[in-house]
Amino acid sequence: MMNATSWWKRGKVLLALAGAVLLFAGWNSATRPVAGPHSELDLLMLRNARSEEDGLYVMYSRYFATAGRCSGCHGHDTLALAMVNEEGTDVNVVDDWRSTMMANSARDPFFRAKMSHEVLVNPEHQTAIENKCLGCHAPLGMHEERMLGHPPFTAAMLDTSIMGYEGVSCLACHMQDPDSAGRFFSGALHFDSASVYGPYADEDINAAIMEFFVGFRPGFGAHIEDGRVCAGCHTLITETLDLEGNATGGEFVEQATWHEWKNSTYPADSTKTCRGCHMPRINDAIILASEYAFLPGHSPFGKHELAGGNTMMLRLMKEHRDALGIPATDVQFDSTIARSLRLLHNSVDLDIVLAARDADTAFVEARLVNLAGHKFPSGYPSRRAFIRVFALGAQGDTLFQSGAWDGTNELYGNDPGHEPHHDLITEDGQVQIYEMVMGDVNGDETTVLERAASTLKDNRLVPQGFSAAHYTYDTVRIEGVPVGDIDFNHDALGIEGNGGDITRYHIPLNGYVGPLTVHARMYYQPVPPRWNQEMFSAHSARIDSFRTMYANADGVPELVAADSLFDDNTGVNDTDVDAVRVFPNPTGNGRVTITGAGQADVRVHDAAGLQVPCATEHRGDALRLRLPDAPGTYHIIVRNGNEQRLFRVVRTGGP
Repeated sequence: MMNATSWWKRGKVLLALAGAVLLFAGWNSATRPVAGPHSELDLLMLRNARSEEDGLYVMYSRYFATAGRCSGCHGHDTLALAMVNEEGTDVNVVDDWRSTMMANSARDPFFRAKMSHEVLVNPEHQTAIENKCLGCHAPLGMHEERMLGHPPFTAAMLDTSIMGYEGVSCLACHMQDPDSAGRFFSGALHFDSASVYGPYADEDINAAIMEFFVGFRPGFGAHIEDGRVCAGCHTLITETLDLEGNATGGEFVEQATWHEWKNSTYPADSTKTCRGCHMPRINDAIILASEYAFLPGHSPFGKHELAGGNTMMLRLMKEHRDALGIPATDVQFDSTIARSLRLLHNSVDLDIVLAARDADTAFVEARLVNLAGHKFPSGYPSRRAFIRVFALGAQGDTLFQSGAWDGTNELYGNDPGHEPHHDLITEDGQVQIYEMVMGDVNGDETTVLERAASTLKDNRLVPQGFSAAHYTYDTVRIEGVPVGDIDFNHDALGIEGNGGDITRYHIPLNGYVGPLTVHARMYYQPVPPRWNQEMFSAHSARIDSFRTMYANADGVPELVAADSLFDDNTGVNDTDVDAVRVFPNPTGNGRVTITGAGQADVRVHDAAGLQVPCATEHRGDALRLRLPDAPGTYHIIVRNGNEQRLFRVVRTGGP
């Protein structure tokens, strides 16, 4: 009689033999493609399976596969060999992706509520509206039905579509046809159903592994590198309807982030594409697939952080992730929020400068420079940025403020309709808001996209290099900026393309001559209260659900940039406007402006006293420095003849 050990050994042999029979005797029929490139074995083992470990579906459709299928190789490697950097930190693409706005584009409750609102306004266009929206928010579900020749994909179909709920999943980008990417917009994506594309040369990858086990052949795609895969959804043009729901024959550019980038200095630098900021690259050699220890590492590697600036919605979705069915953890959401904040804090440079002061007025300038590769803010027109400036006296009492908000997070001083663009602000009731405002056929403000016929205002900060003579200008026009604002996107010499704006504040002092502190802050709001008013006047299940979530959400505006100045003059007319000033201090991005230095010799030393090289450029009468990437204290020495001044500047952030 066999003992337990013998039975166990015999069982292992039988299992091995059974596996061999399956592997060899039935392999041909089991692996024969039956649905596109996928075999019966694939379908048997993977279709409709959902991983209990990470909550991702493992599924094939006729043309696509879910992120759960990709996660088998490109997700977390329990052996910590693949998808880890040289320090052993996990950088797998699936876990970085799953808590992003891209991954949750179909679950985003604001999007779902707004789509419902558009349908309520024009119910006879329901199918067209939902199909257009879902082409970008649920691309795998929508385009699967289109490619199969089925009826248009709608919101009702989304509710039962695993592919649709994938959002902007792996294959929504990596399967895009390279010859079509960047040529078709408004969600008209084209796919290569047999191939997937990545950033590595064909000869540098082992294509046979993916082709054999997954059914897709990987290869190099330049459109992955240069950002053309982003263009199809981040330029959206819609048809205009009048207030009765009739087509006017007109069109409206809802967003044109891709064309904004094209109209900038960034396309000339191959490292400054969409992925350059939103998918930061590391030079570590990363093994791309788990369980294949023989694979070499690939470098550089683009981290799939896909961060934007919408921290409010990320926090809201994190709070309601179970109800929304989001397969991401709190830790993963926190990571994406932190990355989004990092991106926001490096999007705009803000300097506050005291130009002059007398007994009645402090003459202050808030100087902005857009550091993003597109307008700031960009994307869906609900988004806005604004400046808050407030002046404090010696006892901390508020002498002036512009840009404060109330308990609902709406701005004081925001005019009915919309606040005009300001070159000069002289009273508390004025606030500088950078935004796009849509107008209907009557020229009235609207938040209904199908009614949008014109742009009443678009004073969003343009990217550096932006030109009104560029061929894209018809889609990215500046609107509502007065001709008299000569510094909007122009430097002190009147040269176009600096990506900046100066807002001047004449702060009334009413005889106060004591010490003065002025703070300037730039804030960002992706879903401001006023934008929701029109939608919240209607009711549907999706609108009512989002209304409740929004009411309980943290909608406090997100800080983007900050600077302060202190003037300790206690007399009148004794401010030396030509005095050397160095700002901001501290600096988060390493950029420092020096004014009043003239042709002085400027040198920078680190905390140890060693002189360090710094990139410099002259902007009008100012000198711009870029401190080294390493955080720390730097000594800036300004020497003019026999006079020398020392400034200690703290660099707080990374590159």
